[in-house]
Amino acid sequence: MPVAMITGASKGLGRALAGALAQRGWDLVLDARSAGPLEESARAAREHGVRVTAVPGDVTDGAHRAELAAAAERLGGLDLLVSNASALGAEPLVRLEALPLAGLRRALETNVVAALGLVQQTLPLLRASAAGTLIAVSSDAGAEAYETWGGYGASKAALDQLAAVLAVEEPGLRVWWVDPGDMQTDLYAAAVPDDRDPRPAPESVAREFLRLLEKRPASGRHTAQALLDAE
Repeated sequence: MPVAMITGASKGLGRALAGALAQRGWDLVLDARSAGPLEESARAAREHGVRVTAVPGDVTDGAHRAELAAAAERLGGLDLLVSNASALGAEPLVRLEALPLAGLRRALETNVVAALGLVQQTLPLLRASAAGTLIAVSSDAGAEAYETWGGYGASKAALDQLAAVLAVEEPGLRVWWVDPGDMQTDLYAAAVPDDRDPRPAPESVAREFLRLLEKRPASGRHTAQALLDAE
C-alpha cells in the first residue's frame, strides 16, 4: 500500500484528503494539534480498511516532526507528503499596520519553517519511493495582493518558493504547490468571519488534488480551479 503523510488533518482540506486517499487504499500518517478531532479523522479513514497512525502535536516542534517520520517508517516508507498545516497570523485577518509581529512569526514558523523541517526529516523516505511526491498547500494570497492577507500571503509566497527550489534540487520527486482556492473551512471562517458567500466544500476540492496524483504532471504550481476547468 502507498503511504501518505498529511499535516493539519483533523478538519478541513486535510481531513478531506485523508478520507479520499484512504478510500483509494492509501495508508496514512496524520498530524494535527488537537488530539480529539485528529482521532475522529483517523477513525473515519480506518473505515476504509487502511492503516492509519494519528500523531497529535505541533508541526513546529522538531521532536514531533521526528515522530511523524518514524510513524511513516513503521508503515513501510513514504510516497506522499502533504504540507497542509497553516496559521493565519491573526484571526480575523487585519491590515499590515495592525498585524501582530508575533502572529507573523507564528505564520512563518508554521507555514514555512516547519514545512521545510518536515521535508528535511522525510526526504530520505520520499527519495526511496518510486513515486515520491510533495504537495505544498498554497494560496492565491501568495501570488496576489489582497487587503488584510499580507502576513498569511507572505508566508505562502515563501512556501511556494521553497517548493519551486525543491523541485529543481530534487528532480526525482514530483513537487506541486497547489492553490485550493477559498473553501468552507474553519480556517477561512476565522480569517474572514463576516464573509457569508458560499464556498466549495473541502471534499470537492480534494478530488482535484487526487487528479494530480492520477495524472502526475511535471513539478509546478497548480490551482484547484484550473484542474476543475481542465475536466
